[in-house]
Amino acid sequence: MPQLDIPAGAAISIELERGQSCRVVNTWGGQVVDTWAFAARDFDEYLSMEHSRSANYKLLFEPGDQLYSNRFRPLLRLAADTSPGMHDTLHAACSKGSYRYYGAGRDTPNCEDNLVAQLMQRGFDRVHVPCPWNLFEHALVAPDSTLSDEPSAAKPGDYVELVAIVDLLLVFSACPSTVGNISGGQPKGAAIEIPDNDALA
Repeated sequence: MPQLDIPAGAAISIELERGQSCRVVNTWGGQVVDTWAFAARDFDEYLSMEHSRSANYKLLFEPGDQLYSNRFRPLLRLAADTSPGMHDTLHAACSKGSYRYYGAGRDTPNCEDNLVAQLMQRGFDRVHVPCPWNLFEHALVAPDSTLSDEPSAAKPGDYVELVAIVDLLLVFSACPSTVGNISGGQPKGAAIEIPDNDALA
């Protein structure tokens, strides 16, 4: 199965045609992967966490669930998940602004810049940064509605399998953030696998 490695703090983008699938693999365990999807022919339509939560009426998604765009159109299907199933839908991508807010180094690689760079490489120069789907991120909502984080519980080799419902561009960023210790203190990277009958773009 073809594989694309994502070094810690870096990002990659792939194109999937309708019906094609990919696996987001937690190669060494404990790595959060910020994930975005855009309609291939209209980048103003994108995977929306708020619309997906509204459509599924849940905070966390499970195999069989469809995820929706900002136009309430299904874009992705979560086909399989071998991890504990904690994939945060609430937190914004880390950015220069978030590092400044939390008192971290401003020059640290970040997922927001990674997304922008990937889109610009594909000729899109007007970039809106939606809330990512934070695969493998263990964020908790307490009864008093406050939020907390725990290190990702994903084990080495755990994966999420996604199926494109429409033609898509997907961007994956192996989050470098150590704020909240979401990746166990030392981000290590991840990988994308695509079945042999699918083509990498």
